[in-house]
Amino acid sequence: MSRQLRLNAFLMGVGHHEAAWRHPLTEPARLADVRHYQELARIAEAGKLDSVFLADGVALQADVRHNALGGLEPLTLLSALAAVTDHVGLIATVSTTYNEPFHVARKFASLDHISGGRAGWNIVTSAGEAEARNFGIERPAHADRYARATEFLDVVTKLWDSWEDDAVVADRAGGVYADTGKIHAIEHAGERFSVRGPLNTQRPPQGHPLLVQAGSSEDGKEFAARYAEAVFTAQQTLEEGRAFYRDLKSRLTRHGRQPSDLLVLPGISPVIGSTESEARRLERELDELIIPAYGLAQLSTLVGIELDHDALDRPLPDVGVDTEGAQSRRKLVVDLARRDNLTVRQLIARLAGGRGHRVVAGAPEQIADQIQEWFEGGAADGFNIMPPLLPSGLHDFVDHVVPELRVRGLFRHEYEGRTLRENYGLSRPGSRYAADRAADLVVAG
Repeated sequence: MSRQLRLNAFLMGVGHHEAAWRHPLTEPARLADVRHYQELARIAEAGKLDSVFLADGVALQADVRHNALGGLEPLTLLSALAAVTDHVGLIATVSTTYNEPFHVARKFASLDHISGGRAGWNIVTSAGEAEARNFGIERPAHADRYARATEFLDVVTKLWDSWEDDAVVADRAGGVYADTGKIHAIEHAGERFSVRGPLNTQRPPQGHPLLVQAGSSEDGKEFAARYAEAVFTAQQTLEEGRAFYRDLKSRLTRHGRQPSDLLVLPGISPVIGSTESEARRLERELDELIIPAYGLAQLSTLVGIELDHDALDRPLPDVGVDTEGAQSRRKLVVDLARRDNLTVRQLIARLAGGRGHRVVAGAPEQIADQIQEWFEGGAADGFNIMPPLLPSGLHDFVDHVVPELRVRGLFRHEYEGRTLRENYGLSRPGSRYAADRAADLVVAG
């Protein structure tokens, strides 16, 4: 079988365009309605997409006066999506900065059991100052956040391994439920965490829920090369995509990993019409609904300087260097403004559809052309699909772009397996404690 695309549907409220809630094809009142998200998950599964993804933060990140914000906590919501789907993967963002490893290990293990092996964790370190203020602390330095994330993940994976796969014997006649020799205290004593274990939830069906990462800073790429199995990333041009892909894959060998162990999934926001002119018309409709004050506030936060209405029709000013915030996204936005010689107003319009991810408008064949070019051109293993409007944009992608990808032999007709790992073509990790015990038996023998 030829190499196959991996497609994830990034579900963001009623659409990724910041003015989506104002468009007549959406229903912003459904932002906190579980049935809205269940419908989206069913659409994704009908198209045989690999997974759906819910982003998250622990602060209200923008001005709710001008955007439909205030959705649902993702792990709770994904449990509801698991109940109405059978195959599509379920990925949620959870921060390592404002959580504890035991909580996160147990929650994802539970979701993996509830879904039959379809859970994935998008690991973030939370760069925003607003998030830190909600926990009464100063925003940790960039390097400190990644150091914490490294030890955090070490603890979580130990906890997932603390029950061996065959620890439960359920011997009713003998009165033995579990072989306690196969349930292990992890006895982790590190710089930031002290956790005895074991986890009070059995080992997840996937061994470890899928590990996803989205940072593209140097620290982020090193973290991904060491741990991640899928990376959600943002590049604007094919050459930038190729450079990121080569760089990230080249880092894997020093961590004892193969290039196939990690999937690179750039974000793409497809504006789809039956013809290119129809797609461009929809794109203009959305851009005409942008509220400049909202875009200015968002851009100001991202680049770290205050921009007012007078800046709209001027080039983006010099923004200096910020070493503690969302480094990779900030650089992407500044590079985009400089490369395309955009005014602040034009930059706001470019960011409104994908927040730095690539926006592509066209007929289904044109969208498929773009996907194929990046996939076959060494820039992607698949894509993080970010519909500008939901549910209509996801319907359009599944109904019109997916069939085109299948005609080209790029995408599946049926799921390969039941778990997210199986459908992503990734191996299931064994328990480190089972491996250690087996090695001890060999030595003893």
